[in-house]
Amino acid sequence: MALDVKQIGEKVEKESALLAQIRKEIHEVIIGQEYLIERLLIGLLCNHHILIEGVPGLAKTLSVTTLARTMSASFQRIQFTPDLLPADLIGTLIYNPKTMEFSVKKGPVFANIILADEINRAPAKVQSALLEAMQERQVTIGDETHKLDNPFMVLATQNPIEQEGTYPLPEAQVDRFMLKLKVTYPEKDDELKILRRMSKSSVEFSVKPVIKPKDILRLRTLADEIYIDEKIEEYIVDIIQATRTPKEYKLDIEGLIQYGASPRATIYLTMASKALALLNGRGYVTPQDVKSIGMDVLRHRLIVSYEAEAEEQTSEHIIQKIFDTVEVP
Repeated sequence: MALDVKQIGEKVEKESALLAQIRKEIHEVIIGQEYLIERLLIGLLCNHHILIEGVPGLAKTLSVTTLARTMSASFQRIQFTPDLLPADLIGTLIYNPKTMEFSVKKGPVFANIILADEINRAPAKVQSALLEAMQERQVTIGDETHKLDNPFMVLATQNPIEQEGTYPLPEAQVDRFMLKLKVTYPEKDDELKILRRMSKSSVEFSVKPVIKPKDILRLRTLADEIYIDEKIEEYIVDIIQATRTPKEYKLDIEGLIQYGASPRATIYLTMASKALALLNGRGYVTPQDVKSIGMDVLRHRLIVSYEAEAEEQTSEHIIQKIFDTVEVP
């Protein structure tokens, strides 16, 4: 096994230059936001979707657009609004009176990278139209099913639900996002750099495509090969089990959790930990990888009870207690 880990480490070292190049191109535009950029790359390596939450003006949309520009892949930005219809997203059937036949007009969802901008400003019926595309990687229009391209990735931004004109996302859709990120304000030094770079009437950046779809597929295969020890696998399962049966882990939070995390959380936490190890230049997963990415995997999967809301306990508070209590291998 040691030899296998060594071989994986050599592959990781070889590919780290490409990952560094992607980061370099993104930083030609984005100042700071290391957390956001790293998580976007984890989603890319794991072939899963990401939900990004933050107040307007934090470069959420710009970060996603810049990431898309570093790839030789198709990209579509969809602005979600209250009057958007499902057909505007996935496409529809168009009737041709000359041939008396219907033809398929595909919607913007038929692209490699989808930016669903302000996704929670559209009603539930539009958000639900994404469910099949996100989970099954296919779209049904009329009685025909169309496969989506590979890679296919939805990067959605949303404003905090306390803001006016927002609709909470259905639980079924939220669960399909591998990670939910919370983007915060930049540090003072970073904001000073932003001021100097961006406070002009016209700002242009040249971002070069440095990665092709075949490179993405190769990196994903490598992420799958990252070694994870049995003890760390058990640690991940213990964390998820603790959200369902906290008493077994000596956690006094049972009344605060309405629904624990699903097996999808177990899968995503494992995959994300492997991808984080790859980004950090390692061929193996450490418990710290699990802890670092755990909050982003679990914060939207743990449904808190009314008692927790009354005590002003968020899912993040509860998840932190679980990480502090569950024994680390």
